[in-house]
Amino acid sequence: MEKLKVAQAIVVEGKYDKIKLSAVVDGVIICTNGFGIYKDKITAELIRFYAQTSGIIILTDSDSAGFQIRNHLKGLIQGGKITNLYIPEIFGKEKRKTLPSKEGKLGVEGIDADILRDVFERSGVLAEQAPRGKKLTKSDLYDLGLSGRPNSSFLRKELCKKLGLPCSLSTNALIDHLELLGESADLSELVDKINAESSCN
Repeated sequence: MEKLKVAQAIVVEGKYDKIKLSAVVDGVIICTNGFGIYKDKITAELIRFYAQTSGIIILTDSDSAGFQIRNHLKGLIQGGKITNLYIPEIFGKEKRKTLPSKEGKLGVEGIDADILRDVFERSGVLAEQAPRGKKLTKSDLYDLGLSGRPNSSFLRKELCKKLGLPCSLSTNALIDHLELLGESADLSELVDKINAESSCN
């Protein structure tokens, strides 16, 4: 299968993530070596360079460590372009490991290649795709019941599940990703469907 062409540099946590992604994507892939990025000034400078030129895509694991590294990377970059992509929360164990991770979730290296392809294809980041998506606000989420309502937390979690996103996404991160996915037009229908399904249970 032909590799996906990505113009931005992709930042992942480890070398096995890079190996897995290299089979799916044609582009620059940079490893943070996990929390090693906290002390690695050379890699940090490289990430800054790409953020300010082509832009970067952050694709860390969907566990607490992955989010911590993601937030650290955001703090490193001033004035650069960052796109956040997320792998779905899938529980299991990577083949090369004897035990699952602390939270029991698969990292980038353990995610099926077809799922990784889908994450990139749906995001609008491929070289041949034009940017898409409508500018969303917290007010839009409030109107849909996804923020500021008694049932909002439940609705956001269910929406994240349906979109293959980590359930722990903040409201701001969810807004950013919905814009990236170009899902805004169908958002109302999706929320109505979640409400209908929950009322049947």
